[in-house]
Amino acid sequence: MTYSWALTWLIYMAKCVVITGGAGFIGSATLEVLLRERSRLGVEMIVVVDNLYSGRLENIEHMLHVEGVKFVNIDVSRASDVEKLLQLVKEFRNEVGILHLAAMVSVDEVYRFPSRAVEVNVVGTINIAEMGRRVDAQRIVYASSVAVYGEPKYLPIDEEHELKPVNLYGLTKLMGEEILWRYFEDYGISVIALRYFNVYGPRMRFGPYASVVHKFIEALLRGSVPTIYGDGEQTRDFVYVYDVAEANLRALESRYVGPVNIGSGVEISINRLYSIVCRAVGTCPEPRRAPPRKHDVRRSRASIERAKSVLGWMPRIGIEEGIALTVEWYRKSLAEKQR
Repeated sequence: MTYSWALTWLIYMAKCVVITGGAGFIGSATLEVLLRERSRLGVEMIVVVDNLYSGRLENIEHMLHVEGVKFVNIDVSRASDVEKLLQLVKEFRNEVGILHLAAMVSVDEVYRFPSRAVEVNVVGTINIAEMGRRVDAQRIVYASSVAVYGEPKYLPIDEEHELKPVNLYGLTKLMGEEILWRYFEDYGISVIALRYFNVYGPRMRFGPYASVVHKFIEALLRGSVPTIYGDGEQTRDFVYVYDVAEANLRALESRYVGPVNIGSGVEISINRLYSIVCRAVGTCPEPRRAPPRKHDVRRSRASIERAKSVLGWMPRIGIEEGIALTVEWYRKSLAEKQR
């Protein structure tokens, strides 16, 4: 379906901001940045929504004592739970902004649990969109993904690239976009979809569903050997989590309606990424080599021209600095867990 994207230069901010997935990796960073900008933006209440499946209370507990910040343990895939959220924010009718970040985000996890992925990523998005309609939300910012593009036909990938996901995760994210575009067309809700490229940084979870950056860091810090799939020359566009958090707030303030890429605009091979992580950690064993994974795209790099023009956003943290900051955080996190 073809939609007509819209832009006005009026900048506004809601008095009540809802962050779904707010105890997660990107959500907690976004909450941190929002609290820093709260006075300027005139935000009175922040509602942090998470069912703590992949999010962790420890990510946000140091911020929950702040006046006007409320945490609610809610599963967005359950309409009855979202109804409770609606009752909590309805006093701010027509003054609510929603950052819909809650999702099952690991391609591998979605592959393993497809039904649950559809419940969270698709049904959850319908539920949040419907809540937004019922409270006349000023704005919905949707966390979409580079995965909606599939195997790129050209680089850098711009927002006009065809949408042809190669895995179920990408399909669920595309379905979420289509739902929200329909709510824009039918109900006039202002919607923006931020197509995140490969986000990394502090607070991303450990374990089998971690990203490649975090798998490398965790393995090296624990003294084990990381695995690289294929020849390692496949590329990704890595963007630091606090840069993404800044983009989320810019999107909430903007009235642009449509998709916007959020990446670094830089193409990094997995082999080069491994070398960067090795330098930051201070050790570099020869990695294990494994066959390429099914449905992995070969190359990726974002065009971020639209983000620059409609959000006034650019990434600030380069890959070397970002990896160093992430390694520092993981060292502290592992030390605390071992006490």
